[in-house]
Amino acid sequence: MDAIDRKILAVVQQDASLSVAEIGQRVGLSSTPCWKRLQRLEADGVITRRVAIIDPDKVGLGITVFVSVETGDHSQDWLKRFAEVASAMPEVMEFYRMAGDVDYMLRVVVADMQSYDTFYKKLIATVPLKNVTSRFAMERIKSTTALPLGVNVGA
Repeated sequence: MDAIDRKILAVVQQDASLSVAEIGQRVGLSSTPCWKRLQRLEADGVITRRVAIIDPDKVGLGITVFVSVETGDHSQDWLKRFAEVASAMPEVMEFYRMAGDVDYMLRVVVADMQSYDTFYKKLIATVPLKNVTSRFAMERIKSTTALPLGVNVGA
């Protein structure tokens, strides 16, 4: 991956709806070489999806909860079952296995406290858990999906 690939990635992270010609113009390429690079970045799995980002507040999903999970069971069977169940829950936006005093961290988005309570009850019913701690976000100060690629591209 070279500097032009990184510039292409920076552009599409900001606006994936741009045409190949517009992306090429922003990174200094004509359409065909830009299209070939985009195709390669997708084939190599660097670009995994192109999506629309929706404001959660505007669709009634204004509560973000960071849920830390501790377990007493660290077996592969337990992890497989927990990962399957938690990953299938649409409220779970992100799901990580952690190092340190917390085993797993989930970012959950729900409409209200009642919705979170329903989610919580489903989560704790799936597999045995040692401890579940919920931290409610008061304010979203920064939210981005753009990775810091170390390049600046003028519009």
